[in-house]
Amino acid sequence: MSAIIEIPTAEKSLAYAMKNFADYNHWANCTLVNWLRTKPAELLENELKSSFSTIKLTLIHILETQRYWYSILNPASEYSGQDFDGDLQATFDTLIAQSEELAAYVESLSTAEIQRDTLVVSQWFECNFPNFEYIMHVVNHTTYHRGQIITMGRNLGFTDAPMTDYNFYNVMAK
Repeated sequence: MSAIIEIPTAEKSLAYAMKNFADYNHWANCTLVNWLRTKPAELLENELKSSFSTIKLTLIHILETQRYWYSILNPASEYSGQDFDGDLQATFDTLIAQSEELAAYVESLSTAEIQRDTLVVSQWFECNFPNFEYIMHVVNHTTYHRGQIITMGRNLGFTDAPMTDYNFYNVMAK
């Protein structure tokens, strides 16, 4: 008796990819934060030339942006705007917790919910895209800023940055 192999539909593949992408984001943020925890805290608040002037401020930007997009994906979430002002350890802890919350929420979405359009009206833009576009955006945005943090760390003399590539996650880390 041969096994029946189920070939996933495009819709199921898209849902799988978005859930995996959100899990990757959580893993990559944990990997980055665990690396940064090994560095002198005062260096993570040194001013550097970048989009944000310190590694800590870049982490806060990642956190606040993830919180914003999570509130778009999950309208039942409580979002009060960009108001985080914790110390470095709280920044680490809150970013990890928020990344986990985002991944868990995306995991809970049905294929239809991942494909459903959501209207976003903000002070910066208006759009009406499928939720998978927002999931891809928030993970891509976070990846961009993780790369900045690695470069900022290099400028501070850190030469042991962790690998946080998506393919590395798929092949080695999950």
